[in-house]
Amino acid sequence: MSIGCKIIKEFDRPAPELVARFKNMPVANIDDNMGRIAAVDAAIEPIGYKGQLLGTAFTVRVPQGDNLMFHAAMDLAKPGDVIVIDAGGFTDRAIFGELMATYCKSRGIKGIVCDGAIRDRGGLADMEDFHVYARAATPNGPYKNGPGEINVPVVIGGKTVYPGDIVVGDDDGVLFIRPELANALADATLAVEEKEAGIMAHILNDGTYDRPWVEEKLEEIGCQVF
Repeated sequence: MSIGCKIIKEFDRPAPELVARFKNMPVANIDDNMGRIAAVDAAIEPIGYKGQLLGTAFTVRVPQGDNLMFHAAMDLAKPGDVIVIDAGGFTDRAIFGELMATYCKSRGIKGIVCDGAIRDRGGLADMEDFHVYARAATPNGPYKNGPGEINVPVVIGGKTVYPGDIVVGDDDGVLFIRPELANALADATLAVEEKEAGIMAHILNDGTYDRPWVEEKLEEIGCQVF
């Protein structure tokens, strides 16, 4: 057995209806209900702006600049999965490009989140109904030597991700949700959306934005007002 070289083919995926609870929910609102510290490093950005990414995490860990395990993962991931690649934040060598992403899309995979680099930025940005998030782009291609691991806990942009986590991404960024927390989190986020809709209605209809806490906080910190 080679240490650091492992493939786990099967894991528990959340029920589709649980994942669907987050459909069209802004990542910002979800993050507000996760202590405002759940989103990955802001350097991991969407390649093209395509609305919401929503699916189930299929995790991959690769050595810097090597995509052997990603090649294996593409054949194992299932429709509705999002392949989440821990490439250690290394940006001098791309892990994949348009060709591999197109194959993933053809298999029903929803998108790829890579803590590393991609290439073919223009082609990836133009892909319809397929989402890619990455830290950088470079024309330098990958090695294919391994080792690596599939469906183990990984770290993406400073956040731990487990196989089967719910992946939510939009133009602002990406976060990951443990399935056992999902229902309570969805309920809390819906409440935030309803509250914000009411605030927006007041702004648009009568130009008011009621925030009594601002004056209270200024008084608390002893701010001088002249």
